[in-house]
Amino acid sequence: MAGWMWLRCLLGPHLQRIHRSPDQSRPEGRAGRKGWNYQSSGLEKHADSILGWASALWSLSYYSSPLLLCYLYRKGYICSSKLVPVSQYVGTVLVCLLGVACLRGWERWKNSEYLQFMSILEETKSSNTPANKKKLRCYDFDFSSWPADFSWTEVNNPKLSKAGVSLLKPEPRLRGAADGILNSVRTLPCHIISFLIVHSFGRRMLYPGSVGLLQKAMRPMLQQGQAKLIEEYDGQRNKLIACDGNEIDTMFVDRRQDGEEIGQTLVICCEGNAGFYEVGCMNTPLESGYSVLGWNHPGFGGSTGVPLPQNEANAMDVVIQFAIHKLKFKISDIVIYAWSIGGFTATWAAMSYPEIQSVVLDASFDDVLPLALKVMPDSWRPLVQYTVRTYVNLNNVEQLLKYQGPVLLIRRTRDEIITTNGPEDIMSNRGNDLLLKLLQFRYPKIMTDESLRVVRHWLASHNYIEEMSVYSSYEVDDDWCLSVLQSYEADRDVLFPWSVGEDMTPEGRRQLALYLAHKYLHNFETTHCTPLPASEFHSAWRL
Repeated sequence: MAGWMWLRCLLGPHLQRIHRSPDQSRPEGRAGRKGWNYQSSGLEKHADSILGWASALWSLSYYSSPLLLCYLYRKGYICSSKLVPVSQYVGTVLVCLLGVACLRGWERWKNSEYLQFMSILEETKSSNTPANKKKLRCYDFDFSSWPADFSWTEVNNPKLSKAGVSLLKPEPRLRGAADGILNSVRTLPCHIISFLIVHSFGRRMLYPGSVGLLQKAMRPMLQQGQAKLIEEYDGQRNKLIACDGNEIDTMFVDRRQDGEEIGQTLVICCEGNAGFYEVGCMNTPLESGYSVLGWNHPGFGGSTGVPLPQNEANAMDVVIQFAIHKLKFKISDIVIYAWSIGGFTATWAAMSYPEIQSVVLDASFDDVLPLALKVMPDSWRPLVQYTVRTYVNLNNVEQLLKYQGPVLLIRRTRDEIITTNGPEDIMSNRGNDLLLKLLQFRYPKIMTDESLRVVRHWLASHNYIEEMSVYSSYEVDDDWCLSVLQSYEADRDVLFPWSVGEDMTPEGRRQLALYLAHKYLHNFETTHCTPLPASEFHSAWRL
């Protein structure tokens, strides 16, 4: 029995922190604290450190293996006479690491806190009841060992899971059969190069938060953020299984019991390309009083997989299904809030679930291609275009145009990430293009060439004073604009695009264009990565 328990401790997950349950009395000597870091022995700490360094070196060797193999080949080290002693050294190191792991298991076996944790984990795995899960949520440990809380297949046909959810695809060019075959042969090298780029450095450049070494460096910060969400906000961590089998790490804070109406609305947060729910945009709606559901991209934090568009959409889908079927929120009470590259999953959700209450896009862009071209050499332009459109086609605006509900865009006036000419050129901010394309689609009769010029003039404002100066210079009558739009909506009740403004004077169109731009876009005078204050987060405008 003791040997079996030691083996379970040997193979068990790494325990980081113990959260005190809200209805649990404070442990002796820990007054005033809801949680504490797991107290491991000195020997266990050293063993953890050695195994951690070994894991980091393995990751570094894995990523640099192509260069390392080329170097060894040129030096003549890849031959039987050299490989035999090297394999002996590697075998010795592996045996030593196994001994270190056994020693760590022995120290865990002697630790009462770890033994109690393992008994709760085993009991929850055998019987995943709410009572057992409540006990397990008092521990922060490797998420790979966390039992699943919800699966996409619980509410969908498992046979559909292999294909994944539907995405917007670029329209294929029409060719004859012979032309298609010849073109495929001719472009085969481009296909291979693009595939290698995306699955090597390309994906990691687009989503640096998925790099393991970065996550190791950020681990203390992520653990601190997670402890705050659980211990101060009573957050509930859940593991969701997406239709592609990826495990999605989520955090839910329920405010429905607070008695405030705002807590009845659920804000689902979509993080940036290096953002995690532990330290990301989830804090903004939390401070505003909303119920909040945060989740990590595939390959981020405890989530598995890689953050490619299909996997991203699959993850977003299971998060929404979880909110509706397990958390019991009405879809009309769900707001999607996204920061930066999270706009892709947010606009996908808006397109796929048009009944959601509204969408808030903070520091987001219309299309990732111009931003990819900005950081790559001009000579690579055709290859970059093909790679982006084929593998990482983050077409936010195309998806957003499929949504009929309220939208709020937040533009950072000193944004240095989604501008193509630098933060000093505010007109190169791709948030401008997102706004203009949305207005042109929804109100084509209002957004004439003259109206576009006026809105661009307004968008060129760097601060609130300049913004209001331009707005007042065109003598916009807010009451008149609102009455025109309300009258049109009441008389027709039609979907976008609207024909309002068709028989209107140029002055009326200019006023309406500026009014709509002012309602759809809110400026925030800061840089890309500055956290959005709760005072700047509000509901999207609706008639």
